[in-house]
Amino acid sequence: MYTHLISAHQLQALQASGAPLMVFDCSFDLANPAQADAMFASKHIAGSVQAHLDRDLSAHSAADAVNGGRHPLPKRELFAQTLRRLGFENTMQAVVYDRNGANYCGRLWWMLKWAGHDAVAVLDGGLAAWEAAGGALGSGPAPARAPSGFQLGLELRRWVATQDVAARLEQPAQTLIDARGAARYRGEVEPLDPIAGHIPGALNRPFTDNFGADGRFKPASQLQAEFDHLLAGRDPATVVHHCGSGVSAVPNLIAMELAGHAPAPLYAGSYSEWSRTPGLPTAQG
Repeated sequence: MYTHLISAHQLQALQASGAPLMVFDCSFDLANPAQADAMFASKHIAGSVQAHLDRDLSAHSAADAVNGGRHPLPKRELFAQTLRRLGFENTMQAVVYDRNGANYCGRLWWMLKWAGHDAVAVLDGGLAAWEAAGGALGSGPAPARAPSGFQLGLELRRWVATQDVAARLEQPAQTLIDARGAARYRGEVEPLDPIAGHIPGALNRPFTDNFGADGRFKPASQLQAEFDHLLAGRDPATVVHHCGSGVSAVPNLIAMELAGHAPAPLYAGSYSEWSRTPGLPTAQG
């Protein structure tokens, strides 16, 4: 069972073994969501299915959501219905990937853990690593699959709400790590949310800092050293991860686990919900 990362060669061996497996292509374009369909149709890992951030991995209405923000989580049972529609079974190993530097596939990794499914791994290096390893490719839409009987399990990852973050703001019991780019964190630019800046007291680690030049996660020892430097003596057990909408924060969450730390919660609404909540403070610089 792979629970964090899987290499392209390991995935090829898993395919050859005939083990129950589903590979999900989570490639996406925030500026043009329809481009996700075009990317999948043009090229994907042979046999993979598409998991679209807006259609499959986000709630479509406030009534269906468990939080606010730009990409709210759907209620767990609604997500289970999506997995059943895609044909995903509890017995399967899930492998998630994208062609966006692991920006989007981590969302499905986290949601499957949240649904109680531990056997899910990110393809380290994404589609580029798969192609470099000579992996088989397909094109066109994914074929229809028979619905499954997927059942939810105990939540293996947890999220926190805006009121929980606000109640512990700038207290030692909570260390916020913001995964957005440095310019957005400092408030120099803000292309998506109503107020530029960050949650007061949050530390900044852009999610891209977790990867080497080859697009793969850095070695565990390097990740550990970098998080130790960032935390500067703060207790790793107090960390809460967030970003703009709860998506690109997940690579930071995964990296901390690779570095040997216990799973940290995700502030699912992230800065997009925070900045839209009346009365909450923001900071710049």
